[in-house]
Amino acid sequence: MSRMVLANLVGRGPDWLKKIERGERELRSYTLLVRLATALRVNDLSVITGGTTPVPVDASSRLMLPFVGEIRDAVRGSLFSSPSQDDPPSLDVLRGRVSELWRLWHSSRFQRSEVGRMLPVLIRDAQVSTRHFDGAERRKAYAVLADVYHLAQQALAYACEPELYWIIVDRGRLAAQEADDPVSLGGAAWTYGNGLRETGYAEEAIREVETAANGLAPLLDGGSDDLRAMYGALHLHAAITYAREGRDGDAWRHWDEANRVVERLPAAYAHAWTVFGRANVDIHGISVGVDLRTPGAALQRSEDMDLDTVPSVERRSRVLIELARAQHQRHDHAGTLHYMNRAHTTSPESVRYTPLARGLVSDLLREARGPLKSDAVALADAVGVLAG
Repeated sequence: MSRMVLANLVGRGPDWLKKIERGERELRSYTLLVRLATALRVNDLSVITGGTTPVPVDASSRLMLPFVGEIRDAVRGSLFSSPSQDDPPSLDVLRGRVSELWRLWHSSRFQRSEVGRMLPVLIRDAQVSTRHFDGAERRKAYAVLADVYHLAQQALAYACEPELYWIIVDRGRLAAQEADDPVSLGGAAWTYGNGLRETGYAEEAIREVETAANGLAPLLDGGSDDLRAMYGALHLHAAITYAREGRDGDAWRHWDEANRVVERLPAAYAHAWTVFGRANVDIHGISVGVDLRTPGAALQRSEDMDLDTVPSVERRSRVLIELARAQHQRHDHAGTLHYMNRAHTTSPESVRYTPLARGLVSDLLREARGPLKSDAVALADAVGVLAG
């Protein structure tokens, strides 16, 4: 394709394109980049910009995690594949590795990249381990495998193709069924509900988590802290889903139940991967307020929260995104930008890989005026949302 033809397809002159090609002019316009991508039949804008992270043509859509290919190969691997070591690792070793990755997920600013890099080997080893045990030990192996799939689902949410995401969700559910453990089954319902809610199946998500919570309720008195935490996490899940549907009574009813449960847990307790605990219940109170479009009440709740008590970097970033949403609902662009910058500083990947956060940055880019405009552009560049 000649320079003249390509420039005409983009709606510009050949001299403009020549300067772009030679690096004499910077191309920042998302609209023009999309036109170039369309003319060149390119689906990934990073092919044009030279970026290291794939950027889809739609700025508000998902970004692909760099290690998706390796994770996909591990999930779809042969049933006769071997573990990463000569002998399958013991269940204690596997549990330890899973626990370490969950700790990394909640402590790293770049949780998706760092966890994603180590998931392929862990997935293979956990899959193989279930074939080397019998009876009760095999059920325990499936409980470990279910946790691995739940972790993979968290890491790949919004960052892989839907088919792979749903394969992992279904594998996690099946592993939990084989484990026949209440906490594993509750965790599978929690993660399955996430997938249902985020793809528009709110009623199905509510039915899933309410059924699971009802199943765990008779076990609370004699159950472990982890079981009570899973029960509480299921109620928080229902609270958010109801709030997004505008059903405030149901949303607060479920939040109240989670709040009652957290009082039965040690003050410093936080579940290993849902992070259910005092701080997480408070975070969900803010989210419910934002989803019900009562930003003033949500911001007021945040005044009593100390972010340093939130035992997860990823969750800290998410609550800052929620506060940015509350400010955006009040049409306070300065407040929105303030909290989005703080969220990005806390965990760049929590912002970069979440469509809701990317959409908020895109809105700021369009709406900010005056001195805020340059700051909005800088944030958009950092997040990978290009100017329209």
